[in-house]
Amino acid sequence: MTGPLITPAALAALDGEVTLLDVRWRLGGPPGLDLYREGHLPGAVFCDLDRDLAAPPGAAGRHPLPEPEAFQAAMRRLGVSDGRPVVVYDDAGSTTAARAWWTLRYFGHGDVRVLDGGLPAWAAEGRPLTKDVPGPAEGDFTARPGGLPLLTAAEAAALAADGVLLDARAGERYRGEVEPIDPVAGHVPGAVSAPTTANVGPDGRFLDPAALRARFAALGVGEGVRAGAYCGSGVTAAHEVLALELAGLPAALYVGSWSHWVADPSRPVATGE
Repeated sequence: MTGPLITPAALAALDGEVTLLDVRWRLGGPPGLDLYREGHLPGAVFCDLDRDLAAPPGAAGRHPLPEPEAFQAAMRRLGVSDGRPVVVYDDAGSTTAARAWWTLRYFGHGDVRVLDGGLPAWAAEGRPLTKDVPGPAEGDFTARPGGLPLLTAAEAAALAADGVLLDARAGERYRGEVEPIDPVAGHVPGAVSAPTTANVGPDGRFLDPAALRARFAALGVGEGVRAGAYCGSGVTAAHEVLALELAGLPAALYVGSWSHWVADPSRPVATGE
């Protein structure tokens, strides 16, 4: 496999020679595990965003980065091994699958792919789903932090001033018109609105690299420009980082994102365009 994406046809051709993680999740429900039990790709195991890909919520944000030991244990329980490719998918334009991709890459796994278009793309090609749950398979993954760049709150603020800090949330949340989740509405001063919904087409598949490069160029990101991304809690911002990688543009992730930013009332908040 090459590149961070894989097509349904290419995944099917691998004939089970990967660890397949179902990372479906809904803010406010229904639980992703219920969706998994209703039907999933053959051989897939369920990966829980809240339990497996994040530490408990708190001052560090709603989905803080897990500790290496905790992430390693979770991935081993799911059957992830260092020498075996991993494919992740969801059913929502790869928003949560991207968080799994990013977290595995950050902790040192070198062969992780996102199923482009997710479960809907797989099913649209007439490929099978199942309710069968694979038996336990202990992996040997070793977490080695530092595989991808991170931003602290201070670094995100600095990047908004001397680079490009992309806000991956919906435009109305960026502008501070609504805030359904966090206690303060608005955005990091200097950040640029860049909703992740524009990274994919109507079919939930990522735009081609040229289209993504054009999108990010219009937002001020090009070769040699330092870039980073944040969102509400570091989930959809990982989708932004993945889209930037597809465009050939490296970017750092502010994992704590807005939920961490507003936990400190001394940090400034901007609203409007």
